[in-house]
Amino acid sequence: MAKNEATVSVRKTIKLSVSYRIFLVINTIIMILISAITLYPFLYLVAQSFSSESAIVQGLVKLWPVEFNVTTYISVITKGDFIRYYGNTIWYSAVGTLLSLLFSAMLAYPLSKPELRLNKFFTPFIIFTMYFGGGLIPNYVLMSRLGLKDSTLAFIIPGLIGTYYVLLMKSFFASIPKDLEEAGAIDGLTHFGIFARIVIPLSKPIMATMTLFYIVGYWNNWFNAFLYLDEKTRWPVAYYLRQIINGTATSNDPGAVADAAQIASNIKSCCMVLTAFPLICIYPFIQKYFVQGMMLGGVKE
Repeated sequence: MAKNEATVSVRKTIKLSVSYRIFLVINTIIMILISAITLYPFLYLVAQSFSSESAIVQGLVKLWPVEFNVTTYISVITKGDFIRYYGNTIWYSAVGTLLSLLFSAMLAYPLSKPELRLNKFFTPFIIFTMYFGGGLIPNYVLMSRLGLKDSTLAFIIPGLIGTYYVLLMKSFFASIPKDLEEAGAIDGLTHFGIFARIVIPLSKPIMATMTLFYIVGYWNNWFNAFLYLDEKTRWPVAYYLRQIINGTATSNDPGAVADAAQIASNIKSCCMVLTAFPLICIYPFIQKYFVQGMMLGGVKE
């Protein structure tokens, strides 16, 4: 009897393993297809950036460069104002991300304490801002009245705190054992000391995740520059890239011409590759924290 049960168990195991292998094969094929569809536009963009303009116009460029050259990169980097805009973006992203992390964490930490009575008012009030905003024109008028136009703050302040990110951080902070905070209080730490020396060091996964979110937001943000930055020397690279793609760059920019003709496609591709390259380099170092931070930040509310 025992032998028959063991035989049935082995057969079930074999059947499960075969079905699981089929699942793995199908899943692998699907993931390869999704990866190929995702990577193709970027690979095509890179191939264009290293190809000649004539090859691009003739439609000869697919996944590999045709008539390989790096003169376009040299021209974009050494001529015009691309490097200046690139430096502006690095400055905006660095300062904006640091300030966003600081203020978001300082807002999320007290919200994670259910014993604070005012949380019953502030939490719904903050969630309300996810669905209703002040409007574009009132925001523009407010920034103008505050005298913040053509300044770094005009680019950073409108996106300083993301409500969704605050809620994720709030959930993560709520999952930290209270015993650790109580131990810090017994050792003489103030609330700020507990926050800075206990909570923040234990929150590396969610902080790394929020860093990725915020830095991507600031890096790709061109709309705030469109609204508030009239002086060209303060433009971020994303807004300059928009001008390049629309063919509205001025005559002192690489690839711009006296008439209103479109800027060369390889120059556009080169600018896009250079703009995306830093984020592609940063992501692998933050990826291990990304999934962990999202899961831990979304489990407990």
